[in-house]
Amino acid sequence: MIKTIQPTSMIRGIVHLPGDKSISHRYAMFAAIAEGVSTLEHFAASRDCHSTLDCLRSLGVEIDEAGDNVAIRGRGLRGFQAPERILDAGNSGTTIRLLSGILAGHSFESSISGDQSLSSRPMRRIATPLRLMGARIESREGELPPLRIRGGALKGIRYRLPVASAQVKSCVLLAGLYGSGPTAVEEIVPTRNHTEIALREFGGSIRMEGNWIEVDPAPLLKARRLAIPGDLSGAAFFIIAAALSPNSDLLIPGVGLNERRCELLNYLISAGLDLQIENVTKDAGEPRGDLRVRHNSALLRSKLPPIQGELTAALIDEIPVLSILGSQVRGGLEISDAQELRIKESDRISALSANLKSMGVEVQEKPDGLVISGGRKLQGTDIVTHGDHRIAMAFAVAGLSAQSETRIHEAECADVSFPGFWDALDGITR
Repeated sequence: MIKTIQPTSMIRGIVHLPGDKSISHRYAMFAAIAEGVSTLEHFAASRDCHSTLDCLRSLGVEIDEAGDNVAIRGRGLRGFQAPERILDAGNSGTTIRLLSGILAGHSFESSISGDQSLSSRPMRRIATPLRLMGARIESREGELPPLRIRGGALKGIRYRLPVASAQVKSCVLLAGLYGSGPTAVEEIVPTRNHTEIALREFGGSIRMEGNWIEVDPAPLLKARRLAIPGDLSGAAFFIIAAALSPNSDLLIPGVGLNERRCELLNYLISAGLDLQIENVTKDAGEPRGDLRVRHNSALLRSKLPPIQGELTAALIDEIPVLSILGSQVRGGLEISDAQELRIKESDRISALSANLKSMGVEVQEKPDGLVISGGRKLQGTDIVTHGDHRIAMAFAVAGLSAQSETRIHEAECADVSFPGFWDALDGITR
């Protein structure tokens, strides 16, 4: 599918976001290993999160869906059944990495893989600690999926993460629920903590001391009724669209405001974005609130703060759309320490560089990032997405500010994280 984006003069209206992807994945997995029936309201509509539900069904979990409400009948901590076929994680790195931690604790053999993109993403980061815990993991050369996991009796470990990754951290903590003693993970850089919050909400025992996060084995997890906030990563595209369009006024209600995710908002506000956070509440450990964004021309006359170090880890999913903003502010944007983007759904550094250049932007590609020259009007063109949802949505935002129409190829890939994205975008353009 090719989506044509016409330039717009204004962004106005209300955007209702789908449920947060990261939280939806985790709630579904904890509900599956809990006792009783959990009800998850506003569950993410994304293809990724439904890959998680499909994998859980293949492991014997009963799941009922009614709109965006999902009821999951938990099977208890060790209640999964051996799957009859290879588990299909689709395009979802969260599914394969987190679920592998749970599978490592079950005393049967299972295999898990995904689509062509996921099958090219290395899994050494999770295979190494799971092997240290006693699981047997086999993979293709280069530690590529499919992963064959022979689980069972695991031992608790203390493990220092070699990279900043919430997915790897979560995999080890989930496997730690099946250990013979406590398991602890040390983060070199704090990452999103949805797993820690969700485990506590379902009744698990977890402790934080300094950079260490420790879980106790064999928790008795109990079913919960939980409401999932809107996805802040999805909000980022609309926030930047409003920031770039004169006379814009946009409301995004019910957005998740987890402290480890709000670095995006802090970054944009510090750069000069006119953004108000209203009606903040907290439910099941996860804060949420409404965002109101208005255009501020002073932002476009600035230079964005460089994205590097710990900030890169905090903004890793938002870098594609922040690159679009960087191309339009007068002083541009420099991104470093983002080599992780090379092994996402596509090589996002290369995809950003090539597509920005095709729109007339001066870009220097580095091994770990980009140097983006700003202030040059974008030219409409054909965008090669490589089937990557964040590249597609980021360049849709770019197309709104271009001088002529922009054509987004493989636009359907947006469904991986945001079904309904194109309708939502059309609904606020004027």
